[in-house]
Amino acid sequence: MRRARSRVRNVLSGLALAAWAGSALSVTAGELRALPPGERPRDVRLEALRTLDSDFPFQPVATVQEWEARAASLRRQVRVATGLWPWPTRTPLREVVHGRVERPEYTVDKVFFESLPGHFVTGNLYRPRGVDGKRPAVLSPHGHATDGRFNDQGPERVREEIESGAEQFDVGGRHPLQARAVQLARMGCVVFQYDMVGYADSVQLAHHGLGVREEMNTRTRWGFSSPQAELRLQSLMGLQTWNSARALDFLLSLPDVDPERVAVEGHSGGGTQTFILAAIDERPSVVFPAVMVSTAMQGGCQCENACYLRVGAGNVDLAALTAPRPLGMTGANDWTLEIEEKGLPELRSLYRMLGAPGNVGARTFPQFGHNYNAVSRAVMYAWLNRHLGLGFAEPIREEDYRPLSREEASVWNAAHPAPRGAQVGEDHERAVLEWMTGDARAQLEQLSPGDAEFRRVIGGAFDVILGRRLEDLGEVEIEATVEREVERGALTLGRLRDEEKGEELPVLLLEPAARPSRGAVVWIHEDGKSGLVDADGRPIVEVRRLLDTGLTVIGVDLLFQGEFRTGATAEAPPPAVRARRVFQGNGSQPWQRSAIYTFGYNPSLFARRVHDVLTAVRFAGDRTPLSHVTLVGLGPVAGPLVAAARAQADAPLRAAVDVAGFRFEDVERYDDPMFLPGAAKYLGLPALLALGGGGDLWRPGAGDGVDAAAAIEWVARTP
Repeated sequence: MRRARSRVRNVLSGLALAAWAGSALSVTAGELRALPPGERPRDVRLEALRTLDSDFPFQPVATVQEWEARAASLRRQVRVATGLWPWPTRTPLREVVHGRVERPEYTVDKVFFESLPGHFVTGNLYRPRGVDGKRPAVLSPHGHATDGRFNDQGPERVREEIESGAEQFDVGGRHPLQARAVQLARMGCVVFQYDMVGYADSVQLAHHGLGVREEMNTRTRWGFSSPQAELRLQSLMGLQTWNSARALDFLLSLPDVDPERVAVEGHSGGGTQTFILAAIDERPSVVFPAVMVSTAMQGGCQCENACYLRVGAGNVDLAALTAPRPLGMTGANDWTLEIEEKGLPELRSLYRMLGAPGNVGARTFPQFGHNYNAVSRAVMYAWLNRHLGLGFAEPIREEDYRPLSREEASVWNAAHPAPRGAQVGEDHERAVLEWMTGDARAQLEQLSPGDAEFRRVIGGAFDVILGRRLEDLGEVEIEATVEREVERGALTLGRLRDEEKGEELPVLLLEPAARPSRGAVVWIHEDGKSGLVDADGRPIVEVRRLLDTGLTVIGVDLLFQGEFRTGATAEAPPPAVRARRVFQGNGSQPWQRSAIYTFGYNPSLFARRVHDVLTAVRFAGDRTPLSHVTLVGLGPVAGPLVAAARAQADAPLRAAVDVAGFRFEDVERYDDPMFLPGAAKYLGLPALLALGGGGDLWRPGAGDGVDAAAAIEWVARTP
């Protein structure tokens, strides 16, 4: 406490305060200024938002213990982001395997099963002939190839591919997805090649048809990309990742599959599915994401993005969660061009530290564009050959084959008709999200506040959603700009700064006449720090009451409150009205306007304001024991922010909270400053209040409006 106070005095001794001369405080348009007119805080959060095209270097670690802690945190982050924390209920697959196609060296079956009730995953199951006993298995998701499993590149394209050296055979070049499965089956693997949502036989939902749609933005029976869906972390990527986990369930249920030798391989969007599945599921023993892992572009489709997925992380970090299991990669003349120089060296260092230096590798082929051609596939075959112990001499080259016709590949026929009616389109979309909502709520409502599992599951989710705990803050310093005596005590204005994080808050410090004070009140006001003084610059009556009882009062401008709004530009409009957004591309398509492109890479404004509250608490805790710090938040903005900060404080903070009827479920726009993806799923404000550190809590009784007088009287009277 004395050190922080001393620092204020030392800074003030060199300041020229002529601009603040006179007995009255400077008050302009209701704002009490800590900074010179026209100046905004020196805060990195005022810079441009991160996008999927930002730079994403691997976050280094120094020890195995440090990596284990970061890996556990990242895995939880991925599961929360994809809506898989906790895991959804694994309902019966009700798999149907039919329509076997015979080839001399392998067979192909048609497969469909339910990843959740009424939602089908479709694909082809390749099995080698003449192989006895348990066999290695390969799960094979595809990228954004036209028609998915049915992809046919046509005679003109394959001719170009052969001339360039990218392909060997007409058939393999025309049907590269089938070529992968055929070659792996010839190498003795059971291969399940399944459809991404909206491709080939996956006809229930359109892959790029799940964007922002006004008719699906409803308070009940909503659709993907709506605020209600994002408030529950329901996304196309989450559904597709769950489909992948259930596809692995299906593959491992087969009696001829060796569960100790399971690989996942895919390219582009299928590469994203490959490393994401390996990140959160320990069952894959070998992983090969082709042309996707990079420190550059992170994946542009809805199926590759989810809120929170890459906040503080990138694809190299997420692929690293495979370690120490074998991780092979390829790059091309696309965003993965520099993987051997940016990403691979860091991954090699990690694998060496974990004692598995030979388990990571990458090859780049700059002569080819974005691809999974025969040259790249050969690298994958060799990687799986070595790490699954297949025993083939290298190099491994494909041989020609007879492709499946569309009729032979398709799982739907007269005996097994494709879904129709309410099983497809928006009706089906609503049904899927209703099941997700009900299943998650049924699981979470079984948890009891105060139990360790409540803290682990719901508290762990809010750790991801809010992105910071009090313990994550370093030293917070105040640089004073004004100090003067006022009625009932002394006033200090200044900059509250966390140098390590590059964040700065305008702060108002009101200290009682009788010092030292008996504690501190961090009052988060709907109007920022200016809400603590009246139009004449005098502390409001409630603040005077606190000062009279010997309490210090601290007020701050949260991000985009008060002095943050000075000099707002077109790039940074006043987000007290609308929070900033990021679109994919030019945002012309509904899917490109999804919230995932903003909140998949940036904390929400709500979360960043919670960070500000925690900064103010850290400052108060440097002046008085945290047990003597009280938080006050009264109103539909301040109340929820204080409830969230108290949950993240890891300290028995006392608090007076009145949310004035606010509910996260009532937020209807992505750019609402109170929009907090995931908050509704994890039981909202009641859960946040239950997660508080055990300090006394004042809540209002029945009635309309905010009863500030009653709240402050409770604060003033409580020891």
